[in-house]
Amino acid sequence: MRLGLLGGSFNPVHRCHLSIAQSARQLLNLDRVLFIPTGDPPHKQSRTLADAQHRYRMVELAIQDIPEFALTDIEIRRTGKSYSIDTVRAIQQEYGPDTSLFFIIGLDAFLDLPSWKEAGLLLKTCDFVVISRPSTRFVTLASVPFFNEVPRDRLEALDAATQDRADVPLANGRILTFLRLPPCESSASEIRARLRDGRPLANLLPPLVESYILREGLYREDGERF
Repeated sequence: MRLGLLGGSFNPVHRCHLSIAQSARQLLNLDRVLFIPTGDPPHKQSRTLADAQHRYRMVELAIQDIPEFALTDIEIRRTGKSYSIDTVRAIQQEYGPDTSLFFIIGLDAFLDLPSWKEAGLLLKTCDFVVISRPSTRFVTLASVPFFNEVPRDRLEALDAATQDRADVPLANGRILTFLRLPPCESSASEIRARLRDGRPLANLLPPLVESYILREGLYREDGERF
């Protein structure tokens, strides 16, 4: 099996999450994309983050009619701080050695990879699929020593939109795939702001997720700026 891993807070899950997952699945010939909602952080203070069980349920509703998508509560069940390397190891053990893992991540988050726990080992454990972000240029990676294997000209071509995909073989045997996808205008922070202010959602959410949020009164009490 070729299994994509898509983690995040999904606060809330919205159409862009689904679009990214579908594009990655098709372009990488993945058999399935596994959504991995983050758990509640210890000593949670921010009211902008809905409880993990609500976020899990929203993803469940969003993907219930898409057989190529699956959902796990592995990070929700974990107590204490959750690290991606631990999640990947657990999924690897659950799915077995015949499953190839593809870690789907936004370019902005990928730039922070050097600060992650056991980042080098994580790059050896699964292939990474790096998705374009409107506010971040691919060539920014060239200035990070951790990514010195990535040819600068490939990154510049992605930024110039002369190519939409670059597959970079790494010395560890893994493949680093960069995908330039059409920009998606939806964002979780915008959706939360609209809900807080009582503004229309303009089809930014799957209908079942929007109904769930309204029924449960999520994000309405959020008075913080974000």
